[in-house]
Amino acid sequence: MAASAENERPVKVLGWAARDSSGLLSPFEFSRRVTREKDVTLKVLYCGICHSDLHNVKNEWGFMSYPMVPGHEIAGVVTEVGTKVTKFKVGDRVGVGCMIGSCHNCANCGDNLESYCPEMVPVYGGKFSPDNASEDSNETINYGGFSEIMVVDEHFVFKFPNNMPLDGGAPLLCAGITIYSPLRYYELDKPGMHIGVVGLGGLGHVAVKFAKAMGLRVTVISTSPSKKEEAMNHLGADAFLVSQDAEQMQLAMGTMNGIIDTASAMHALLPLIGLLKTHGKLVMVGLTDKPLELLAMPLILGRKIVGGSAAGGIKETQEMIDFAAEHGITADIEVIPMDYVNTAMERLAKGDVRYRFVVDIGNSLKSY
Repeated sequence: MAASAENERPVKVLGWAARDSSGLLSPFEFSRRVTREKDVTLKVLYCGICHSDLHNVKNEWGFMSYPMVPGHEIAGVVTEVGTKVTKFKVGDRVGVGCMIGSCHNCANCGDNLESYCPEMVPVYGGKFSPDNASEDSNETINYGGFSEIMVVDEHFVFKFPNNMPLDGGAPLLCAGITIYSPLRYYELDKPGMHIGVVGLGGLGHVAVKFAKAMGLRVTVISTSPSKKEEAMNHLGADAFLVSQDAEQMQLAMGTMNGIIDTASAMHALLPLIGLLKTHGKLVMVGLTDKPLELLAMPLILGRKIVGGSAAGGIKETQEMIDFAAEHGITADIEVIPMDYVNTAMERLAKGDVRYRFVVDIGNSLKSY
């Protein structure tokens, strides 16, 4: 006989949740499980807001459940560990990213690619059966980082080096690994290579930082001429292309080894493919809500490829965090209190953030 939800989840927690597709968030009381033998419990101090959170709270992709406590760029401090935990201790500075469970048995899990596991359990928003649920033994909704605490299997917890600030480090658990993983996998990480970055938002600005740390030449490709100074003088890009300027684009044709495309709005791929050298790679990491047009001829004539990439696995994410700490990489952030989150979501929808909102959970989440 299944245990009751009260017995399975006795720890009372305060968070902020969306109740319906309006996406409006408000205080929400719920429960989490006790710390099991392989669990790490952490006090959440900061949580970044990803563009996917905006889509999810409004259920724009159609597979979310309510009530929904979003947040998958989570940073905090360990408050309790299970009896069989070996990687962490109380007081450690840690993070939780996009997932909290996987099957551990498939080929992807065997290759340290838990993010591609067919039974990958995202940190929030879905209902999961007893077989793969990491949050509970009953079929329940997982709740994310807009909450006081997280209870997570130690395999899905990351350690932040002491020199990395938790507020600026939190967004790396999504934005950072979403950029780092394709640069490594598609071998666009060799010093001296020329890389294009489409879009200068939450993902794009981090892409410039990682690419420069890898020794790459970086050109930012944007629809906004006003971002040139920011891209070059603040972030250190080597060049800037206005994608709607035909003359600029023509002069840059055939000059890039690869392009990381972070744009989530509809845009033309053909001009980007034209920027690539022979054997060049265009890698999509931004999510568009409509099909993009792709012609075979320019790919065939240049032996070019268009690929995609999601967040990396657990091992690679820790590698990314350590690389970022070594090279002083953090996200450029605007720290906000919890009760500002709905305004932040509105601003994010308009692109009015430089470049990532981070909620100060530890100092501002309180009862209302």
